Amino acid sequence: MQDDAVRCDDVTLARGGREILTGVSFSIPQGAFVGLFGPNGAGKTTLLRALLGLETLAHGHITVLGATPRASIGQIGYMPQSRSANGASLTGWDLLASGMSGTRWGIPRLTREDRLAIQEALDAVDATPLATRRLGSLSGGERQRLLIAQALIGWPSLLLLDEPLASLDPVRMRDVAERLGQIARQRGMTVICSAHDVNALMGVMDSVLYVARGRARLGRVDEVMTTESLSALYGAPVEVCRAPSGRLLVSADAF
Repeated sequence: MQDDAVRCDDVTLARGGREILTGVSFSIPQGAFVGLFGPNGAGKTTLLRALLGLETLAHGHITVLGATPRASIGQIGYMPQSRSANGASLTGWDLLASGMSGTRWGIPRLTREDRLAIQEALDAVDATPLATRRLGSLSGGERQRLLIAQALIGWPSLLLLDEPLASLDPVRMRDVAERLGQIARQRGMTVICSAHDVNALMGVMDSVLYVARGRARLGRVDEVMTTESLSALYGAPVEVCRAPSGRLLVSADAF
């Protein structure tokens, strides 16, 4: 039987005295590509941080790659939600290189293997032309691609991406999503990717993890993205329609 890359058992997460997720249980098999969706404030970022061991559980247990989140941190790639242009004078290459020596003592010094790893990550998301440019001169979408490349360095077993498609135009959004799917398949990498629009990951993700009003449901797109399923999660009427183009449209007063 295939081992789970991520397992949450009766997990409750709270912030500021308020429960964000309550009694959530699910498991994600190794090599799966999961799209993480839900309204703003539903707990998507908090859940990703919990998988990194950065959030204290109010209740329950999380296993990541067969161990605790903190014990597995070296096998996890993470792209946080970011909109700032910090380090505007740095080049794209500098950004990726800055995270290469975090596990080694002394003054950072790139080895030949480090340089090859950076170049592979840049190539993977078609960001090589951005390596010599200053971050301050890049668009939001271009910075997003560099941050994705940074998360890919070392080819982690688990990749956690918080809104990686934000700031990308529709064509680039689809291109990056397809590249991520291809990378995940080739490397046997497990990916959890949060996004606002389910359509951006259609055909790439294996399953959907939808969070709303403290609850969560994991399953195939045709299981989770339905009027009945989302209405149950929200505890209020939600309408899911499929346009002739195949796009899913979700509408609810609860949003």
